[in-house]
Amino acid sequence: MKINEIVVISGKGGTGKTTLVASLVPFLGKTVIADCDVDAPDLNILFGNTVKAEDEFIGLQRADLNKDICTNCGLCYEKCKFNAITKDIEISKSKCEGCGVCEFICPVNAITMKDSVVGKVFISDTKYGEMVHARLIPGEETSGKLVTEVRKRSKELANDKNINNIIIDGSPGIACNVIASITGVSKAVIVVEPTLSGLHDLEKVYKLADKFNLKIYVVINKYDLSKEQAEKIEEYCEKENLEIALKIPFNRKMVEAITKKEIPSLYEKDFFEKIGFNEFVQKLIK
Repeated sequence: MKINEIVVISGKGGTGKTTLVASLVPFLGKTVIADCDVDAPDLNILFGNTVKAEDEFIGLQRADLNKDICTNCGLCYEKCKFNAITKDIEISKSKCEGCGVCEFICPVNAITMKDSVVGKVFISDTKYGEMVHARLIPGEETSGKLVTEVRKRSKELANDKNINNIIIDGSPGIACNVIASITGVSKAVIVVEPTLSGLHDLEKVYKLADKFNLKIYVVINKYDLSKEQAEKIEEYCEKENLEIALKIPFNRKMVEAITKKEIPSLYEKDFFEKIGFNEFVQKLIK
């Protein structure tokens, strides 16, 4: 079964990416929801989820010292390039990158690499279907691996339950977690706002997404807040042959819906119908 994976991304946080994902979900039919913004997951807040499965995620191995064997020769301290080992031969777990050099060079085998938990993966029930989401432990740097795990479990759910669509709330920016969010998807939606940095944000995330063989749509959120900046974004999209699939004007009711934990597209149905939201959804599920 071919699964239609739709990812929503943005050049930076705060553009309305998650709001758009939440608004799309009720209109996609049978769908698996994947929150791949593992550094700041929040879709579960809107959907009022019930967690039914929870697993620790092992992102890497870190050095572990057996002080009973250690001779304090200092070789590991000298060779550690990440300053994770002190002169007194104490290992800082937060600095250890798991390279394994210390284990390799220790003459008495006092250091071993052990699995390190970097976050948790959840599967939850929501009113609109099952959702896979995760939370990275603050300060950890393996978000790309955790995103990959979320997507893997989402596909497993879709295959097991014969569901054709997966909607992915991707991470903002262009780092490894974003690459993990968009690799192999069918369609990408880039959300941008008409701000001074908006065009730059669009350019950088488009240049990344364009390297993958997928259909790309642009959504301009709050496009009427700056006519000048919105026109610049439209000119760029025309030059790059990018389709602007939706232009959402500013609406205070959207904020009201979010504060009430309501889905904006259901809270303001008439507003969404007027801006061509239903037509946009059809493009995504074709």
